[in-house]
Amino acid sequence: NMNFLSGIWWSLLLVLFWATPPVTSSWWYMGAVGSSRVMCDNVPGLVSRQRQLCRRHPEAMLSIGRGVAAWTAECQHQFRRHRWDCNALERGQRLLGRVLLRSSRESAFVHAISSAGVVFALTRACSQGELKSCSCDPKKKGSAKDSKGHFDWGGCSDNIDYGVKFARAFVDAKERKGKDARALMNLHNNRAGRKAVKRFLKQECKCHGVSGSCTLRTCWLAMADFRKTGDYLWKKYNGAIQVVMNQDGTGFTVANKRFKKPTKNDLVYFESSPDYCIRDRDVGSLGTAGRVCNQTSRGMDSCEVMCCGRGYDTSRVSRMTKCECKFHWCCAVRCQDCLEVVDIHTCKAPKNAGWVSRT
Repeated sequence: NMNFLSGIWWSLLLVLFWATPPVTSSWWYMGAVGSSRVMCDNVPGLVSRQRQLCRRHPEAMLSIGRGVAAWTAECQHQFRRHRWDCNALERGQRLLGRVLLRSSRESAFVHAISSAGVVFALTRACSQGELKSCSCDPKKKGSAKDSKGHFDWGGCSDNIDYGVKFARAFVDAKERKGKDARALMNLHNNRAGRKAVKRFLKQECKCHGVSGSCTLRTCWLAMADFRKTGDYLWKKYNGAIQVVMNQDGTGFTVANKRFKKPTKNDLVYFESSPDYCIRDRDVGSLGTAGRVCNQTSRGMDSCEVMCCGRGYDTSRVSRMTKCECKFHWCCAVRCQDCLEVVDIHTCKAPKNAGWVSRT
């Protein structure tokens, strides 16, 4: 099933990431071309175009591995207060695959943030000279002008066009083999993720002149911290637009005519999300039993919402914290260790705490 394969290929990339040795290892120097072919041929789930890119650019695969680590951490950060917390990767890769099988908001976000993570990692690798096929942005040369006047391009501008191009070729390769609605949804959200990274490319400058005057400026383009991309895509997740395929099967139309038509920056999805309250392999839900909730919150992390109305247990724990911190001239902050007693609230399990059975 192409949808299932397209859903789990990120999990397969985790295998690639952990199985690939560092560039400094002897493996890399002892016939890297032959070894990379063996490595690429043994990663399951890749389509032929992805294997070609893997063999041709084995060092880029290391960068993609770093991108997987970056987007996974960002996904878990953004969903840390929600019933589905993006931790399925840690507890079972098949669960993430099940989440991505559904055409839900969560699937839309994962495709967007994972695509963004690959762009970010590849672009960073170009600037750091880790890839043979790219370097700093070659177009940022000579003089230019902005609102502050003239400046010279210098330093190392992030070559985000290369990162976007390679990520599009590699990430979208599997989706382009399919012509169904789900493939179009994934391609749309992948592109939204790539555009999000480019959105936060910013110009940085350094002044040269007497006493730091800006008689001459040297500028370059640099990506913002990946958290900005994550925060932006999180807003797009909350405003994701439910769509249906148009009649000729070439694009989307909004499911509810009262909502605006999605732009290329918006995330789109087809089906509503499950509630993620109980353990259900078919939807990739670990349930919320044992999750820590916030007794005073009124948001998604509140005990009422997080625990799905099942109630919660409270335990009193002692922990060491830093307290009575004082600033000392110059320039240190010194604190004391204090013992703090706090109440931790965790969601009760449902009466039947096992996995939901569909049979």
